[in-house]
Amino acid sequence: MAAYSVSPSLKRLLFAGKYASPQSRCFAVHSKTPYSTVYSEKTFDKILIANRGEIACRVIKTCKKMGIQTVAVHSDVDANAVHVKMADEAVCVGPAPTSKSYLNMDAIMNAIRVTGAEAVHPGYGFLSENKEFAKRLAAEGVTFIGPDTHAIQAMGDKIESKLIAKAAKVNVIPGFDGVVKTAEEAVKIAQDTGYPVMIKASAGGGGKGMRIAWNDEETREGFRFSSQEAASSFGDDRLLIEKYIDNPRHIEIQVLADQHGNALWLNERECSVQRRNQKVVEEAPSTFLDPVTRQAMGEQAVQLAKAVKYSSAGTVEFLVDSKKNFYFLEMNTRLQVEHPITECITGLDLVEQMIRVANGYQLQHKQEDIPINGWAIETRVYAEDPYKSFGLPSVGWLSQYQEPLNLAYVRVDSGIQEGSDISIYYDPMISKLITYGATRAEALARMEDALDNYVVRGVTHNISLLREIITHPRFISGDISTNFLPDIYPNGFKGHELEVDERRELLASAAALYITTQLRSQRVLGNLRASTTPMECRHWELCLELGEECHAVEVTKSGNVCTVEIDGVRLEVKGQWNLASPLLPLTINGTNRMLQCLSRDASGRIVLQYLGTLFKVRVLSKLAAKLNSYMPEKVPEDTSSILRSPMPGTVVAVSVKPGDTVAEGQEICVIEAMKMQNSLTASKQAKVKNVHCKPGETVGEGDLLIELD
Repeated sequence: MAAYSVSPSLKRLLFAGKYASPQSRCFAVHSKTPYSTVYSEKTFDKILIANRGEIACRVIKTCKKMGIQTVAVHSDVDANAVHVKMADEAVCVGPAPTSKSYLNMDAIMNAIRVTGAEAVHPGYGFLSENKEFAKRLAAEGVTFIGPDTHAIQAMGDKIESKLIAKAAKVNVIPGFDGVVKTAEEAVKIAQDTGYPVMIKASAGGGGKGMRIAWNDEETREGFRFSSQEAASSFGDDRLLIEKYIDNPRHIEIQVLADQHGNALWLNERECSVQRRNQKVVEEAPSTFLDPVTRQAMGEQAVQLAKAVKYSSAGTVEFLVDSKKNFYFLEMNTRLQVEHPITECITGLDLVEQMIRVANGYQLQHKQEDIPINGWAIETRVYAEDPYKSFGLPSVGWLSQYQEPLNLAYVRVDSGIQEGSDISIYYDPMISKLITYGATRAEALARMEDALDNYVVRGVTHNISLLREIITHPRFISGDISTNFLPDIYPNGFKGHELEVDERRELLASAAALYITTQLRSQRVLGNLRASTTPMECRHWELCLELGEECHAVEVTKSGNVCTVEIDGVRLEVKGQWNLASPLLPLTINGTNRMLQCLSRDASGRIVLQYLGTLFKVRVLSKLAAKLNSYMPEKVPEDTSSILRSPMPGTVVAVSVKPGDTVAEGQEICVIEAMKMQNSLTASKQAKVKNVHCKPGETVGEGDLLIELD
């Protein structure tokens, strides 16, 4: 057969069609066809997306719906990323570090000139709230799809935005309105304000450069870390201090304004479930707001937008106390990460609205036209280990990846695919998983199913934490705050704690899977092969190990049904037993369950994902279990005298040297991962024996950093 080649543009066109999945009314941005031929309004011919990952893919989908050509920018390590394949054109803007690629204004400006892009959508993060970037675009006659530089400057600076909010009669949090210059000045201001206080980066966002301080020492430490994170993430180390409102809700209002003085509020989003001041689960609307409070918050958000002549989509964030008093927190002058849930309950495509406004069109709707239709929930699926501080970054290669798009009313905004690499250079988000329902209960049930059907292999992920959150009685009742996670898990997240019936279900599933695997191994191409186990055997006596427990189990099998007896209780396990699939749908005593088998080996070790959490079960015959009792146990490593890196990252600082004596809890070194700095401390008082790292080095999870005597 003769060889042939496909042009890069055709490859991108085919890829875009593959990744544009049709969904329900709130997922209208997912189009079957690569380009729309019926969009009536003329906007731009070509848009460059100055971003990467899921948000770049999200913008490209709407551009295709509107008939707009797209340009992707990428670093060298992102050359094969999904957003690059989806776009019509792609330009490399530098090496992996963000400062040399996605924050490299010179390279991005050159990409605009080379491709002839008429407008730039910045997404969120990176240059999305950079007024200098917006100025440079304006100087070259390129449209910035976002607000003007005045609004970016005014709202991007938390000090200035607070003063403007006061003048616009928006409720604000008490605190110091100036710039805090030194740690000792921070202590004095904190004392005057009254503890607890929040130390925040003036130019910050996304939880970076934020610390809560309850005393003078925490204020000094918070000043140091916040200023370093702010400088690293935003190139601006200015800080402010304000009163910390203990146990509040974090509720934000989506606003949309045009260049003709029109502005709307598109209802609220509840974003209270957070870790390290970063959102984990969001929903719209909020269970907490009544119509009067909702309207008051919406009207104040619009007052603020009009005060800075805002034009585009933006978000005004508030803290709300238990008595429904609300206080302005900040305004994000960009598209928000959690914007899909607003799209679900209003039916609006916010990216489309941003593009229309940037082109000078007036808003198409009045305030009375904005509905609340149904309920939407978003969970952020991260490559993180939830057992470490509710989520320390994980890196790796996605060896298997399957989104639950076969389920109704499920939307997945992602920028990765099977084979993608999650690196230390960028945010560890895998995707945003969104479900919609006529009621909150319906949306929650769909989210539970979606999480159970989501297949992620190759990296550690936080699906177990997300599932535990959305099924927790406090979350279901709407009793949440920004302290939800530390309140529910004061000793850290440990995974799902099995009830007695759930433990039996898990063990029965493992036993049935083991027997099915053993029987399947006796056949080759459907024919029986020689085996020490006769095929007529339909009864097995097994021993199952789960943690420190050992259970005697009896199994009988007939067709696709296994009857398992555990501790005198019988369970009937039915399934199609497709051992090639990562998903294992079972019916256990009439209850439908979706399990996932991550691994199984000849020694009987099986790893199952059950109710979101991974469980390691070992299945042995009675004889093998008896012999196994004579095997020596592996002695665990003594970790009291060593410090290993809890995550992959970069060593920012090393505070000790060999021969130093350290106290328990004393900082030894600082690791930065995904632009978040983490202080590592000594677990006991001891003398430093060896130091195996130095500032600037890249370390992996588990790497030895410090040895103590």
